[in-house]
Amino acid sequence: MYLGRVIGRVVATQRYPGLEGVALQWVQPLDERGAAQGAPLVACAPSENGAAGPGDLVHFVDGREGALACPQTFVPVDAAILGVVEEAVVRGARIGDD
Repeated sequence: MYLGRVIGRVVATQRYPGLEGVALQWVQPLDERGAAQGAPLVACAPSENGAAGPGDLVHFVDGREGALACPQTFVPVDAAILGVVEEAVVRGARIGDD
């Protein structure tokens, strides 16, 4: 499981069968200090987590676990948002704030 910040939304007019109604979010992975780490990626946001929007701190999974988080588990996705993070604190320091 990883920490990330939603930096945008992705609009797709055509979708793979099984991904209808699943929101797509542009996510910047973060390190343990809340700084950007690596390249941004597209993550699915299943309906219960689709409320995440730009600026939100989220936790996500990648690889096969990303596909398992979707309503239909055998869809070709690389990452999925599992939830919105209200607060993250490491060694007494709040992280992810801009």
